[in-house]
Amino acid sequence: MTDPRPADSRPVVPRIAAERLPELLRSMPKAELHIHIEGSLEPELIFALAARNGVALPYPDVDSLRRAYAFTNLQSFLDIYYAGASVLLREQDFYDMAQAYFRRAAADKVVCAEIFFDPQTHTARGVAMQVVIDGLHRACVDAKKDFGIDASLILCFLRHLSEEDAFATLEAAKPYLDRIIGVGLDSSELGHPPEKFARVFAQCRELGLHVVAHAGEEGPPAYIHAALDVLHAERIDHGVQAIHDPALMDRLARERIPLTVCPLSNQKLCVFPNLADHNIGALLAAGLAVTINSDDPAYFGGYMNDNFLQTFAATGLDSDAAYQLSRNAFEGSFADAATKQRYIDLLDETFLAFAH
Repeated sequence: MTDPRPADSRPVVPRIAAERLPELLRSMPKAELHIHIEGSLEPELIFALAARNGVALPYPDVDSLRRAYAFTNLQSFLDIYYAGASVLLREQDFYDMAQAYFRRAAADKVVCAEIFFDPQTHTARGVAMQVVIDGLHRACVDAKKDFGIDASLILCFLRHLSEEDAFATLEAAKPYLDRIIGVGLDSSELGHPPEKFARVFAQCRELGLHVVAHAGEEGPPAYIHAALDVLHAERIDHGVQAIHDPALMDRLARERIPLTVCPLSNQKLCVFPNLADHNIGALLAAGLAVTINSDDPAYFGGYMNDNFLQTFAATGLDSDAAYQLSRNAFEGSFADAATKQRYIDLLDETFLAFAH
């Protein structure tokens, strides 16, 4: 694998034997930068919350709901995703959902999680913004105490809804901005280019919030350009379609714009028909700041370790790629410089331990 960065800026890490690679992938510390917390809602918890809140579901049992997870594209997934979220009504529901994710993340050696949440999915059902944020924030605080995870929240606007709705959502969130580190843009990509939300994101930047955006999952490279140039996104969520635009690839590599790639999600939503066809290796080889993430793990069949293990098995990526993917995520996080260095030191220690 080639890396266009200057030799003196690239870390020297020990190469780990191939037979130890699965163990290394399970053990190395990770940052997750692309996780929709509503997408971590497992069927068992959906049914438990439905019973607690008296919500009727259109599926008779857990197994029938799982069988419905046969998606053909992003929209077919979103239809079930929003149905599942209907059981979230009270602060404790949001707390329980996030705690369940943190428990799984800790088992996968996630030490930093920057979590997306979709308030419009809930406020449209009459759930107050405060209820959503109070539950999620309390879980983030407890994640540090209970699991040693540094957790923070990123509010995402649903791009299939209007600019007016996004502005109203931002207004409702303003009393709680001390609990939010940034904003993002998600939901149905095609037909909803980033430019639609230019004014909303300008106001978010004025408020001092970090900016990320989904672009180039199903949408064209032009959406990635717009996310960077119009929204001024600091990270691109997904971004795999950049491969079709050489100038964009050069820019992403040169500016070290993190791409929060989600391999199992891409396979499940038919972005790539087979995991072996995924372009993550090509993106890494071109010097892009690629990371691995789980996206909506309850629906796509895998949390962080599942994504690493299955992707590496399918594509033949090696321990150098494992180090670079994890380091990219730490460097691409919104943690302060000292915290990032602490994460990287932990990563280095893990690789040295495996080398010996």
